[in-house]
Amino acid sequence: MTKLNDPNLKWLLKEALKLEIRGKEFFLKAAELTQNNLGRKMFEHLAKEEVRHLETFAHLFTEIIGNEDWRKEISSEDLKENSEVIESLVSRMKGASGKSDLEALSIGLELERKAIDHFQQGVSACSEERTKEIFERIVNEERFHYDLLQAQLDSLQNNGFWLDTSEFRMDGKY
Repeated sequence: MTKLNDPNLKWLLKEALKLEIRGKEFFLKAAELTQNNLGRKMFEHLAKEEVRHLETFAHLFTEIIGNEDWRKEISSEDLKENSEVIESLVSRMKGASGKSDLEALSIGLELERKAIDHFQQGVSACSEERTKEIFERIVNEERFHYDLLQAQLDSLQNNGFWLDTSEFRMDGKY
């Protein structure tokens, strides 16, 4: 059983949860701003992925801690705070209204890059193997999202059409 006595671990877990919550909000806003229907679907899919990450976090945190006491230590008020990782992107997204889909993709790429960096910090900061494993799994998910957005951006810049859904993973898993 693990406790959240380590302030670094507690901070990382709070930031991870906030990042996923704000990431969902970001992708829904990007879907709203995107002119292309297939692009809108992709952003909506990524918003759903953020919800799935939250569910995964809750399950894994409970498994690591051995109970749901972590929920008492990370309050809903903590999660209402702005995520340090996403702050700079919020103003860019507000300014992107009416701009091209390329801008939304660019901001999405930056969000995913910051998420990857954040979760890699989690891998480095944790001494417990199971906790490291959680952060490594999330890093891989965020890399997949990054690759998906990059493929969409490349597609738009090279021939002007959106990919509908991925038929394969960019990371070679299938």
